Amino acid sequence: MELYSIHTGNFKLDGGAMFGVVPKSIWHKLNPADENNMCSWAMRCLLVQNGKRLILIDNGIGNKQDEKFFGYYYLHGDNSLEKSLAAHGFTTDDITDVFLTHLHFDHCGGSIKWNADRTGYIPAFKNAVYWSTPAHWEWATNPNPREKASFLKENILPIKESGQLKMVEGTGETQLPFSVIYVYGHTEAMMLPKIIYRNRPLVFCADLLPAHWHVPLPYVMAYDVRPLETMKEKGRILQEFVNTNTVLFFEHDPTVECATLKQTERGISIEQTHSLKEIFG
Repeated sequence: MELYSIHTGNFKLDGGAMFGVVPKSIWHKLNPADENNMCSWAMRCLLVQNGKRLILIDNGIGNKQDEKFFGYYYLHGDNSLEKSLAAHGFTTDDITDVFLTHLHFDHCGGSIKWNADRTGYIPAFKNAVYWSTPAHWEWATNPNPREKASFLKENILPIKESGQLKMVEGTGETQLPFSVIYVYGHTEAMMLPKIIYRNRPLVFCADLLPAHWHVPLPYVMAYDVRPLETMKEKGRILQEFVNTNTVLFFEHDPTVECATLKQTERGISIEQTHSLKEIFG
């Protein structure tokens, strides 16, 4: 097995929304905001090469939305999904599986693209199976008012219409070369892949821990539908990560790809930050 960090670009989100109840006087020192209170965040995905399978975990925001939509999110930087795949010798046609942690637009927008004459939508990964889970698929296709703006039907429904959609069953180990941890605070049944890589566990943290700054328990996004559940999940899961020396892989951290944790008298905190390549060689 080989793992590759895939950078699909950066975007901006409101700092207060990303740090929740943490005061700006504190979080602004971590990720300084611009004049509109917006902070820069990554859309970092993970590519898992296992035998003949090439599994892409999440795929960024895509490029099919209109100018008004992208005007809200200030896409910036030189990275793109295609460039990042090409840097490792791959194209979108090589992807055999697309694993979607959840269906918010910044995680699944790259799943679907315009057809040649821009009259309809087609899968961006024509040879891939797309993986979701029944509970979250139902949640996303019948969205609540709070999350409706994050579940865009053009990102989601064409996946099923293509015939390329499959559902993860249980912990996923019979279908995928990794297991799945389910969490329910950010959104219903978000899936966190847990990968044993070179005899060490690595977890793709998705939006449970968007960045290494979110390790402390009170650092919970205002986007979460069940913030108290997020805190409980973090408390339980972070302790497990410490006990098992798990590597955390961050999807939205603008500077840090991976981190390890340590137990201190004041609770669990970051031990070291690394790139994926640094920690595994």
